[in-house]
Amino acid sequence: MPTALITGAGSGIGRAIALELSGAGYACALVGRGERALRETGGMLASPWCAICADLCDAGEAARIVDACVAQLGSLHALINNAGWSPSAELGATREEDIAQVFALNATAPAVSTQRAWDVFARQRVAGDAARMCVVSISSLATIDPFPSLWAYAGAKASVNVLAHSVASQGAKLGIMGFAVAPGAVETPLLRSIVPEAALPIEATLAPEVVARLVRACVVGERDADNGATLFVDKALGQWVRRLR
Repeated sequence: MPTALITGAGSGIGRAIALELSGAGYACALVGRGERALRETGGMLASPWCAICADLCDAGEAARIVDACVAQLGSLHALINNAGWSPSAELGATREEDIAQVFALNATAPAVSTQRAWDVFARQRVAGDAARMCVVSISSLATIDPFPSLWAYAGAKASVNVLAHSVASQGAKLGIMGFAVAPGAVETPLLRSIVPEAALPIEATLAPEVVARLVRACVVGERDADNGATLFVDKALGQWVRRLR
């Protein structure tokens, strides 16, 4: 059975991705800060799973989760860099410590986890594992159209757009695929901690399941023509938009 490692799996987009990939036959390593939320997600899954508690603002933790996934589930085939966070503050009002945290979680952690997963993917290939291997990172429409209050988040998320291209380019010899999925506003607890419903009504947001289905399509091989690209999706757009490398 192939294995997926999903960060931010305790709620929102991460939980929806776990449900999609479990339904596609993937064992799931669920990563987040709260064990209770992870176990709630795990209880919804139809495949084997494990919970890995971690604070991904620590680069060492971003590496450790990959090792923990392999130790507990035996392999890793799909790394889903989903965890994200941002304060709501414009340039002049953003604290330096918040900038550091935003980039640690949204940019550094995906890079570190991907680097650690790369060694696992390579070893598995050498050992004869022919299963699909890929990295899918959740980006944001903000990388091309940032809200003033999410400028730091947009800058950090832009790095995973580049990461997708790097994974696809450098992974070609090993058959490793790379994608970034960049949604607009998604109806999650994280969104509502930043933007009130009065400013952004539910009718204007995406359901987490919409994003999760696109991630699943990337993981199982239905979007291979977009290897290395960033896929933007937003309710206002009404369609998938492929951003060329």
